[in-house]
Amino acid sequence: MVRALSVFCAGACAVLLAACGTTHPLPPYETPLAHTQFQNVRTTAYTHTEADHVEYGNHNALGGILHAAAPASDTINPRTEESTEGGFRPVANVRPEPAPTIPAGGVGSAAADWSRWPAGTVFRVAATGQVYQVDDYGWALAGRNTIDLYQPTRAAMNVWGTRQVEIEILRWGDPAESLRMLRRHQEYRHIHRMVLELEGKPRAAAALD
Repeated sequence: MVRALSVFCAGACAVLLAACGTTHPLPPYETPLAHTQFQNVRTTAYTHTEADHVEYGNHNALGGILHAAAPASDTINPRTEESTEGGFRPVANVRPEPAPTIPAGGVGSAAADWSRWPAGTVFRVAATGQVYQVDDYGWALAGRNTIDLYQPTRAAMNVWGTRQVEIEILRWGDPAESLRMLRRHQEYRHIHRMVLELEGKPRAAAALD
């Protein structure tokens, strides 16, 4: 499973946007998904007690604490969504509902390539109704159309496994702010790949290994 990699600097009491300087190759590059409100996305799961995450604690790359999403709900909006084999999709020729309100609590943490889903992006998983915010990233996510959903326990992580789901973007993060934060740590190849893509250099990002 994909692991989100964020670093907590205990001495400075701050989280740095960096990750371990691993030397294995970057994952194969994938063409980014269309920048649309509804997306069909591969999701994986991670938790802070995995062996490769213990040293970072339960902190995300933005300096906050990793949060689990509120429990899944079986309720979906029947006016705007219909069931499909791959999840849920907007129903054609139905007047769109007003933009959904982002809940004050119960928003989970998610890790992703910040050039595809900038830090601060908030989305809802259509099949469960759970809401997540991108506040982390990881080596195995750079250049990939995969979002890693934080789970509070290994059991919950294993239950989620890998799923192809429909998500609805409730709010896009700021790519300029993500680029500003990532540029300071692009000595790490996965971060450099995200920087290249945010700078509009997809060929260079794809060629990076």
